[in-house]
Amino acid sequence: MKFSRTLFTGLALMVGVSAFAQKKAEKFDKLQIDMFPKAKEGYKQVYVQLPVAKNEEDLKVEIFVGVEKMLDCNNYFLSGQMKSQDLQGWGYNYYEVESNGDTAGTNMGCLNGKLTKKFVTMSPEIVRYNSKLPLIFYVPKDIEVRYRVLRADKAMKKAIQK
Repeated sequence: MKFSRTLFTGLALMVGVSAFAQKKAEKFDKLQIDMFPKAKEGYKQVYVQLPVAKNEEDLKVEIFVGVEKMLDCNNYFLSGQMKSQDLQGWGYNYYEVESNGDTAGTNMGCLNGKLTKKFVTMSPEIVRYNSKLPLIFYVPKDIEVRYRVLRADKAMKKAIQK
């Protein structure tokens, strides 16, 4: 009796986990990136697949292109630029990042001389949220792409008129 109850509990748990995993997988549309060009030498292709969300028109994606480095207390930025390119014949776009990995920063005197790991980025880009299309990036091999989702307030606020 005890064995059958344990077996039943185990099966119920497996079915629940499987259903949860299936539900989680349904939040993403099937990813299609075969039509995008291959990365050129010294570059890699990275992508972001956004989950299906309610009211996607109220969301934006902030893109950070950067590199982690051990740096002092100064504020740093990564030199380079990100250009949007049109995928000819498809109406989609992708992003090409040009950077040699050089960083520049302020020139404050850091008294303790302590170095900390920082993610140094180019100026972030904000793009529209669209779970139906992946965000495709071509970046130098030592560069990383990170992102965060920005959400609008539910209520609109009225501007003050003088």
